[in-house]
Amino acid sequence: MGSDRWASRALALLDAERLAAAPTPVLRFDLPAGWGVELLLKDESAHPTGTLKHRSARALFRHAIASGQLTESGVAVEATGGTGALAQAHFARLLGVRHVVVVPGRHRRVTGFTPRFFTPPAGVHEEARRLAAELGGHHLDQQSNAARVVDWRGDDLAGELFAQVGEPDWVVVGAGTGATSASLGRHVRERGLRTGLAVVDPEHSAHFPGWVTGAPDYATGMPSRIEGIGRPAMGPGFLPGVADLVIPVPDAASVAGARLVRARTGLAVGGSTGTNLWGALHLVARLRERGGGRVVTLVCDAAERHLATYHDDGWARDKSLLPGAHAAVLEEFLAGGPWRWGGGTG
Repeated sequence: MGSDRWASRALALLDAERLAAAPTPVLRFDLPAGWGVELLLKDESAHPTGTLKHRSARALFRHAIASGQLTESGVAVEATGGTGALAQAHFARLLGVRHVVVVPGRHRRVTGFTPRFFTPPAGVHEEARRLAAELGGHHLDQQSNAARVVDWRGDDLAGELFAQVGEPDWVVVGAGTGATSASLGRHVRERGLRTGLAVVDPEHSAHFPGWVTGAPDYATGMPSRIEGIGRPAMGPGFLPGVADLVIPVPDAASVAGARLVRARTGLAVGGSTGTNLWGALHLVARLRERGGGRVVTLVCDAAERHLATYHDDGWARDKSLLPGAHAAVLEEFLAGGPWRWGGGTG
């Protein structure tokens, strides 16, 4: 009975946190007036944790508590890094439960969550499962669970976004766990909306080739260089059937896109937002040719730490991700020129 009372209080806390939050804002990305095309950015960095992952972290904790898998004395264990770990740590503190994150690599400085470094990186998920069993805790397992626990009927991102923007021609998102694309795609289909869902995919990721070939177990075996999106293998959360289009995006183009978002909005966004913008502008070019329309994409996260990576020339040079050629494509296009990438507007 005591555990039931704690679970009820914990679930009430999570619900109150969600209900108290204002919808994240929608920003306008200015395009030449004569195009007849509107590009909107839904700013998920406005969450208290600064990230789109805020929603999925809340959903993962809610599901674990409601299912009796996470108790007041339990330990929440995850294999992740970056914004996913920070968002989960926020909710662990809210609920007063212990939270441990298995992070690939070692000797890296991290803040905001408790890391357990592990090598090789490919083994972090198995290590998280092992550690959860050792500690008598629960493996949150966002890779497997996020897409099925994030609400898609209307109480979270999907319902909020379409209530704000109506039915755009396209919504453009990336895919890491696949939770965001799955929730939006399911919502579109359930409501019979005319909106197309486009998923953008960085280099080395399995999502684009898996979508093209229809191979559910497609794998590249190579990690993504764009934090938060792209996977070396098709995971259970990515639902290729809900995507109307998957757009491969060069990693240097993601860097160029992130810098352009910062220049236009002042937000120090990460690479995944740059990937989103590149794919969104690809579709803007299509709509311009067809006489107009509307595209919506997401600002996934924003943080000062990105200034030392995606927005820093030294970092980009070391990673062979200097964005000059791709920045020139963006500059020419937004000045009214053609979209010179990927064989035109496709």
